[in-house]
Amino acid sequence: QVQLVESGGGLVQAGGSLRLSCAASGSNFIIRAMAWYRQAPGKQRELVAKITSGSSTNYADSVKDRFTISRDNAENMVYLQMNSLKPEDTAVYYCNVMYGRTTYPWGYREVWGQGTLVTVSS
Repeated sequence: QVQLVESGGGLVQAGGSLRLSCAASGSNFIIRAMAWYRQAPGKQRELVAKITSGSSTNYADSVKDRFTISRDNAENMVYLQMNSLKPEDTAVYYCNVMYGRTTYPWGYREVWGQGTLVTVSS
């Protein structure tokens, strides 16, 4: 099926930038949507940004005008460019992919990456 690997997390100062990457690999699938979620200690996992197969996007209000999600369809990659980072952005960031199977049994599936830690210091 499909596996995801995230990278790009790290420690940055407030106001700095990071770019997260997520690579999808496997066989017999077509990606329908890719998204980034995050989970801070003691909080629920929340949607940060999503991009569809048609390249439409949406963002959480807290990251609008600071984060940009993009895709590289040829490489099955999704990126999250994070600018003007704030301490409240500190969390584990998870890649999420909704995909359709191209072999039987047909249907849509969802898969999660292992997460990458982003820490923003004040």
